[in-house]
Amino acid sequence: MLLDCVIIGGGPSGLNAALVLARAKKNIMLFDEDKPRNAVTHESHGFITRDGIKPSEFKRVAKQDLMKYSNLSIENQRVSDIKKENRSFIIQTGNRQSYRSRKVILATGLKDVLPDIAGIHDFYGTSLFVCPFCDGWELRDRRLVVIAENDRAMHLTKMVSNWSSNLVVCTNGKNIFSQEEVELLTKKNIKIMVDEIDSLQGENGHLQKVQFKNGKEIEREGGFVAGELKQASFLAETLGCAKNKMGGIETDNLGRTNIEGIYASGDTTFALPQLIVAASEGSKVASGVVSDLINEDF
Repeated sequence: MLLDCVIIGGGPSGLNAALVLARAKKNIMLFDEDKPRNAVTHESHGFITRDGIKPSEFKRVAKQDLMKYSNLSIENQRVSDIKKENRSFIIQTGNRQSYRSRKVILATGLKDVLPDIAGIHDFYGTSLFVCPFCDGWELRDRRLVVIAENDRAMHLTKMVSNWSSNLVVCTNGKNIFSQEEVELLTKKNIKIMVDEIDSLQGENGHLQKVQFKNGKEIEREGGFVAGELKQASFLAETLGCAKNKMGGIETDNLGRTNIEGIYASGDTTFALPQLIVAASEGSKVASGVVSDLINEDF
């Protein structure tokens, strides 16, 4: 059977793409490995009518919406390879099944690689986060830390300052700020600590202290981390998809990549990492796929 489109990734982008394609009467299949970037998150925010929903519940409700479309099937398995064959694609899964599709949407997302600091994963998702737009309200006006070892430090610090004026930036031994940035942060009463971090201390996921290797310590009630972002899947690279300056998959305004028939949406393009944005990206890219399919068949 030749499918119209295969969607790889069951996050908000892939799920919304599936909805749009299903409603356009296309025969589609969604592959969901169920290893979401927000697996540690207790609540998702910023999505009207769903503010504060648990990510797993969001996915459950979304899949419930999709189940009424008989032209859509969902496979809970990993895609291991994609090969282009003439004007279609062969999709192979981890259990050695093969599917053929005219179009493929990569909604495989990103993964956060956190700094190598003892205890950081004990607090990630409860009192340490990566996106202030998603979780800043819950930490508003508290004593916060920004942990950053890369060139995203200044941008993240500026953003976090919107939710709390009581900030300390810890660079874990890295001199990443220019003199101009140091002067600006000092003027804003934001302390910079270049000292190497020994560990993070607290209870039940709630940060209490940052302990440094030189014996110093500071009391903090939560914070944000500028981790490294990496593609969660190797499929785009295997296919030869071009990357943008940020390391995301490069696309046009309807999600088309440089490989004809391959589209990308959501976090994998380094779009703004918010639930509602990812869902919107999925809808937009799916509309592009539908338009391309119609034009090819007309």
